Amino acid sequence: MHALTPTRLSLALAAAGVAVIALLAAPQGLEAQGMEDDNPAVLWSMRGEELWATPVGPKQATLEDCDLGLGPGVLHGAYAQLPRYFEDSGKVEDLESRIVTCRMTLQGMSREQAEAGHFSATGEDSDMEAVVTYVVEQSQGIPMNAPSDHPAEQAAYAMGKEFFYFRSGPHDFGCVTCHSQDGLRIRLQALPNLAKPGGAAETYPSWPAYRVSQGTVRSMQHRLSDCLRQQRLPPVAYNSDLLIALTSYLAQESKGAPITAPGLKR
Repeated sequence: MHALTPTRLSLALAAAGVAVIALLAAPQGLEAQGMEDDNPAVLWSMRGEELWATPVGPKQATLEDCDLGLGPGVLHGAYAQLPRYFEDSGKVEDLESRIVTCRMTLQGMSREQAEAGHFSATGEDSDMEAVVTYVVEQSQGIPMNAPSDHPAEQAAYAMGKEFFYFRSGPHDFGCVTCHSQDGLRIRLQALPNLAKPGGAAETYPSWPAYRVSQGTVRSMQHRLSDCLRQQRLPPVAYNSDLLIALTSYLAQESKGAPITAPGLKR
């Protein structure tokens, strides 16, 4: 449980905009990582903790028995081993898609209900992003170790890798366009080189992250979806095979790197 100390409570001001000071003070942009006392993401984690234990849905059940891969209700270390293949769903799932599965099976929601409001919008916070922040925080410091033994996990990795290097769209862009060289930037934002050995390990474990420029926490699926949007590609469905595959590729490339999320980024 998060204690609502004056320090924690003061983060409400940071979430409202005080964190911008840290951004302006950093000449190379904001690249801080980890759930420090000045990271507004702690507020999302606190709300996620409440949502995790609140009975909702047709079955009026909580998510406390959700199996994220290490057994029902086990959160510590679970995010470090995602995405992974789940026998009950018969597919590879990342954290967000697995939470949707638990909402459907444990709480009795339809898929539409379980996926509603998955990304925050102007004036409307996302319950999913709050729950994701809470769950990920429970694995802070644990090395990434996404499994790759099952054929479906291997296929997801291969698909994600292929798409990372695939160029398409009106500008002949791909993930590799922005993320295959050192030192590239967009305005004040550094672009990590995800193509070099260990490149993904420097970035992936810090997501989800509080985005100072957006005033909210963003999940990995949001980050990937936004990258695809900037490539001028057609909208990609939430929890699509493509997003799961890209996540699988980055997660497996990050093996051994400690989880620092929730991060704090521009």
